[in-house]
Amino acid sequence: MGRIIAIDYGRKRTGLAVTDSLKLIAGGLSTVATHDLLKYLVDYTGKEAVERIVIGLPKQMNNQPSESMKYIEPFVRLLQKTLPAIPWEYVDERFTSVLAHQAMKDGGLKKKDRQNKALVDEISAVIILQSYLESKR
Repeated sequence: MGRIIAIDYGRKRTGLAVTDSLKLIAGGLSTVATHDLLKYLVDYTGKEAVERIVIGLPKQMNNQPSESMKYIEPFVRLLQKTLPAIPWEYVDERFTSVLAHQAMKDGGLKKKDRQNKALVDEISAVIILQSYLESKR
């Protein structure tokens, strides 16, 4: 049984989350510089069994893909070529940053800590992954 990884792709930083081996709990994995993302995933999948990758799909309120898709699609094509044995799929990521900020606030993080964009990206990836897991139950 492999884990599931979630990606909250950004132009500069990318948040990552992963499930436990039973695929019950989503937890933060890391935030990496986007230019190092593919190498990170190759290294990670070399150490851990990964059965699926879910990628945040940025949509606008009218349900159309956002401008960010022009950066995500080339990455996904490269991901498919590099890790062809691991299936992937998109998961709607609307409002994940807002939810991440709210979770940080509700968790009692100080304002300065809530401004940590890397942490916001990682929490957003957790929210994407949790959403995916709940949709499969």
